[in-house]
Parts: sequence; structure tokens; C-alpha cells
Amino acid sequence: MAIPTLNLVCKSNLHLRPLPFQCLRKVVPRSVPSVEPEESNRDSNRKQVNKKAPAWKKFNSKELGFRNSMITSPIKKVLNALKKKGYNVYLVGGCVRDLILMQTPKDFDIITSADLKEVMRTFSWCEIVGKRFPICHVHIDGIIVEVSSFYTATRGKPGRHFAHDIEAPKGCDKEDYLRWRNCLNRDFTINGFMFDPFAKIVYDYVGGMEDIIKAKVCMYLFDAAVSYISFFNQKFKLSIIILCKQVRTIAPAATSFQEDCARILRAIRITARLGFSISSETARSIKNLSYSVLRLDKGRLLMEMNYMLAYGSGEASLRLLWKLGLLDILLPFQALYFVRHGFRRRDKRTNMLLSFFFNLDKLLAPNRPCHSCLWVGILALHKSLSDEPRNPLVIAAFSLAVHNGGNLSEAVDIARRINKPHDIRFPELSDPYDLKAKALENEVLDLAESVKVSLLQMTSRRSVARAMTDYPQAPHSDIVFIPLGMYLKALSIFDCLKESGGKKFSSKKGRKIDYKSLARGDLLETRHLFARIVFDTVYPQSLGQS
Repeated sequence: MAIPTLNLVCKSNLHLRPLPFQCLRKVVPRSVPSVEPEESNRDSNRKQVNKKAPAWKKFNSKELGFRNSMITSPIKKVLNALKKKGYNVYLVGGCVRDLILMQTPKDFDIITSADLKEVMRTFSWCEIVGKRFPICHVHIDGIIVEVSSFYTATRGKPGRHFAHDIEAPKGCDKEDYLRWRNCLNRDFTINGFMFDPFAKIVYDYVGGMEDIIKAKVCMYLFDAAVSYISFFNQKFKLSIIILCKQVRTIAPAATSFQEDCARILRAIRITARLGFSISSETARSIKNLSYSVLRLDKGRLLMEMNYMLAYGSGEASLRLLWKLGLLDILLPFQALYFVRHGFRRRDKRTNMLLSFFFNLDKLLAPNRPCHSCLWVGILALHKSLSDEPRNPLVIAAFSLAVHNGGNLSEAVDIARRINKPHDIRFPELSDPYDLKAKALENEVLDLAESVKVSLLQMTSRRSVARAMTDYPQAPHSDIVFIPLGMYLKALSIFDCLKESGGKKFSSKKGRKIDYKSLARGDLLETRHLFARIVFDTVYPQSLGQS
């Protein structure tokens, strides 16, 4: 849904072409399903085996409020093809959680009773990937659909604590057993669902629905508390959030994270995206095992960071990374910024870095991500401003010049006519002072060079390792997960900022965001969004309204 663009407050006797920026709002529907779960007749047997195990439950998807029409066409084709061959086939994990929450899944994961070789024979373009945990990549309608097998999943993860510590309940048939074992091997309760789209049944063996319903009730209670704030004190509202909206591991948190340290980053990503909190046990284990994420290869680290920052939950992700001690390891320059400015681990305030990502998040969603070069470019710009505060007019002209493809004279002309207050909260902004056109151009070029230097430092192990040397209590990390290709892609955002010399300028036409182009990293689309975010952070719309 688009709403009108920001309007610069300029001198009335000047005629300027309108700025290309606009604001979009994300609307996340909230609803509590009124369903009565059907408890299995075998619950009593299961409780005899493990008294702490949640009751097995199944739900009708229609009663939960979602329809098969919410499943995308390529996924349906894969499901139907395997079903026609007589195999059981399910959607599993986070996509089922998102359907229950009435949100658009980032992607869909499929699991089937077919062997992976049988899956390969079913589709014309299919390949098995992964050695430790092999799955099938089915290429269909221009996307890749991930399909795993019950049997491969069981064989591929030997030694799991679930397999040996929990005995199969009596009277458990083969299909129930396969579903149950697979769900137990997953990470978090809210990811432990399995959905049969043909029978329209959601299976919950790990208590995930209880956590989701608690979270939805929490949303209503919290909204009521906000509406009637005079009747509710702050501590009560906070207790509602902490008690009801928690991400919990299926296994004990320490065991789960030692098994797969990538779950630490997934916990942060899921918590940030859903607006949940992390249970105290899970938070303690994350802090204690934070260094284990360095065992992940750089590609996996980049993927997890991209999921956090490019899909609409960047601000919340950065707050959680800082709160739980991961920012110091993964993004030391940004952690240094928080330390320098006395930003506490549980600080509720904002700062310029968080504001950049707050404005980025408003324009993104799980099904409308940006290319990773955009958030890398934002981090580089912010590092430059943190190292050397700048005149807000310089930053305004910089953002306008990025948008219009490097036309400095036009950008400077517009910036010098701005008569709108900047956000005075940020120490990255120096006191404004008037600059003549040529001086302003030179300042913009200097800022552009500074951003390029910051990009280079972010990809240098030596620079990263030295980022927090002034703070010996901080953990040491020299991890660099930004590859050369992404560095060059981010660098291209600012390459247009150089002496004009008769060069041609190219800027995006129109105001509407082309999300397909944005996800591909189209240069005009990326520059357009970068410019909007920077300008709206330095000159918020709310400050220009009386």
C-alpha cells in the first residue's frame, strides 16, 4: 500500500522537480484462531513414556484460518506430482508457522516419504545437494523448491539425543512415527509443525501451537493495555510480552545449539521477525555459545545475516545481536559504535544505525527482500558518519546524487534549498552551516570516498580484528563474511559519485518499488531505495509536520 511521498519544505519562490521518495507501510494481520485441537487417543501412552512431552495434537487448517490458496503455484506443482505417485508429502517448519500466523512465508519446505532418488525421477530438473544433510533442489517455474525425505533425514543425523532418549509410544503407526521423529529433530517449537495440504491437517507434536496461541493472545492483551494505558502499568505490559511471546527450543537449548550452532542465528532471526522474545534458558545458552557461530562457513554466515537484515526485520535483529553478544563477533565496527555511544545491551533508545534499518524495514517484507548489497552499503555509510560526523546538507546532497546517478549539480541545487529540520538526536550529524555550491560538491565527493574506504575496511580481516582493540573486555573476532563480489556490488552504488566531466546520468523513473529488480540488485532500484532511507533518516517526515 503506497502513501504519499515526503515533501521537502523549500523556499516558496523556487520550482523544483519532486523528489522520488515515498513511504510504504507494512500491514501484518493479527488474528487468534478459535479452534479446539483434537488430541490423539494415544496421548496417555505418550505421557507414560515422557511426562514432559507435549500432547500430540492436530488441527484443521480451515479452522486455523488459512487455505491452500496461500501456497504458491510452484510449490503446489511439486506437492501434486509427488502425491500422484503415491507418496505422502507435507509442508514443514517455518512456512507452516507463517501460514498459521497469516503471514507470507519467505519460502516453503517440503518433506516426503519418497526417497531422494525417487524425487529426482519425478522431476525433469532436479539435483541432490548437501553431503551431511542431503536434500533435493527441484527447479520449477524459475525457482528452486527444497524437498527432503523422511528416511534421509533420519539416516543423515545419527546420534541425535531424541533418537535414543525417547522411546516410540505404544500404538504409534508408521506414518505417525515418521512425522513425530522428524518434528522432534527440528529446532524450535514454533517450527515443529507439519501440514498435510491434501488432508488439510496440521500436526503438532512439540507444543508449537500452544506457543503461537499464547503469542496471539499476548498481542491482544498488549493492544488492550496500550488502548487503556491509564489502567495498566508498565511492568504488567512487560510481563505479558515476556511470558507469552517466547521462542523456545524443542530440546534443551544448550544441547540444541551444540548440535547445530546455526540455530543460534536462526533463533535471533525468528525472534526479530515475529516480534517474540527469547526464553531465559535460550538466551543464556546463546550467550554462552555465541563463539560457536564462528565454526560456520562464511557463506552460511552471510546467508543468515542477509535473512536478518534484508527481509524487513533489520532493526530488531541488530538489537538482539547486540543484546546477546553476537554483534561483537559478527559486526565489530557496529558493536564499537554502540560501545562508544554508551548504548546498553537492553537499551530501548534508538540511534542513527537503528534508524537506518527502521526505515529500510518499512519498505521490505519476507516476500519482498532487498539485495544484500543494499544493507552492506548502509553499514558502510553509517561507519563513515560515525567516524566523521557530517553536515546534514552534505548527507542530503549525497543521497540525492546517489539517486540521480551522480548528477552533483542537480543534487546540490536541491539540497541547498531544503528548509526542513534535521534529526538533532544523532551525533553523526554536525551542526548545519551554509555551503556554497562548489564547496558542497566537494564535501559530497569526500563523503563518497570515505564510504568506499569503510567498505574496504569491512572486508579486511586486519581492520575487523582491530575494530575493538580499545575495549579489551570485548570478544576478539576477525571474521569477514562479505565476499569480494558483494563488496564490488556495494561499491557500484557509489561509483557514480565522481567529477561530472560530461558524463551521462541515469536515475530510476517513477516512485513505485520494483521488488523483483530490488532483490536482483538492480543498480537503479538499489540506489533509489538507498537514497530514500538515508534522506528520510536525516530529515524525518514527522519533523516537518506541525
